[in-house]
Amino acid sequence: MSTDRIVPGFRFGATTAGIKQSGKPDLALLLADEEVAAAAVFTRNRVQAAPVLLSRERIAAGRARGVLVNSGNANACTGPAGAQAAESMARAVADAARIDERRLLVASTGIIGVPLPVDKIVAARGALLEATRPDGFDDFSRAILTTDQGEKTAARSVTLGRRTVHLLGCCKGAGMIAPNMATTLGFVVTDAACKRRWLRGALREAAAASFNAISVDGDTSTNDSLFLFASGRADNRPLSSDKGQADEARAFSEALTDLLSELAAKIVGDGEGATHVCTIEVEGAASHRDAEAVARRIGASPLVKTALFGADPNWGRILAAVGNAGVDIDPDRVDIRIGDVLVARHGAAVEGAREAAHAVMKQDRYTISVHLHRGRGSGRHVTCDLGTSYVRLNADYST
Repeated sequence: MSTDRIVPGFRFGATTAGIKQSGKPDLALLLADEEVAAAAVFTRNRVQAAPVLLSRERIAAGRARGVLVNSGNANACTGPAGAQAAESMARAVADAARIDERRLLVASTGIIGVPLPVDKIVAARGALLEATRPDGFDDFSRAILTTDQGEKTAARSVTLGRRTVHLLGCCKGAGMIAPNMATTLGFVVTDAACKRRWLRGALREAAAASFNAISVDGDTSTNDSLFLFASGRADNRPLSSDKGQADEARAFSEALTDLLSELAAKIVGDGEGATHVCTIEVEGAASHRDAEAVARRIGASPLVKTALFGADPNWGRILAAVGNAGVDIDPDRVDIRIGDVLVARHGAAVEGAREAAHAVMKQDRYTISVHLHRGRGSGRHVTCDLGTSYVRLNADYST
């Protein structure tokens, strides 16, 4: 076990409860040695799963002991029974671990609309707690997966004053990925000491620059949740909004954003059936908000994404998506590049560019750049293509 997979103050575990028909691990626990500062962001879908509602209520205090996660069943759209199941799974594990159940958060992922077999979770709690240990992070990161091709993890370290603090994170997600807390479950731990209110703001900003700047298919899930726990074991001066800590706070925030950006990129790279990853860069907008709206609209357009799948340099679809972003533009001033190839200048085709652009789009990863010539605003979005494998996988998902 690499030392970057161990963060002082935390233990991780996983076991097989029998929720997944495959028999793979499907129950995971992230547990702090003591009550720690905690923050979270959740889906903005108005249909929210029972674990989201419960964790949103419990995280409001800014303190937690950890999070219990099941995969294979979303416990979403399951009515009052779903809410009871979310509470019951937390209570069973909290009682066994002898911790305050109000400080144990929950998260679920998997098929929607199917009752959660909470009895299986209760039966597996002993094995789960027995498996929970400081070096169990890899087991935890595997047990949260559903349609993912493999685990998605990242680690960072940053110096704050004379202290080195560590950040360790993992996530799951391959389908139902869109902005507004991209469709995923994400978990980050750090041994940094942080003020609770500051930690909440830092997570929101980092999520906006990472998880909220990606898409696979344009759907935002019912279960999106991103958690951050800070043990304080690094014994640094607690990070806050105080002016005297501006440099340290900025350094930590940059490390957190960098870590989440790596995880977000892995989600897009693992998009269901994806064969190409494309970064959309927009410049020259009237504002950064306008630029981000344009980048998101291009990245979410089914017509653009199917063109990415076919390596078809149909820049007209890109320009149409720009026009659908809800911001003021002048189509006669828009320039579009695919890689280094200028395919449209002032809203019109560049003769002879198609073959070179097609060659760029056959690459695994490339950039589409759009210049609006309206101002100094810029934005960025990472997406992938949408092809036949995505359709086949999701057509058969519940059967």
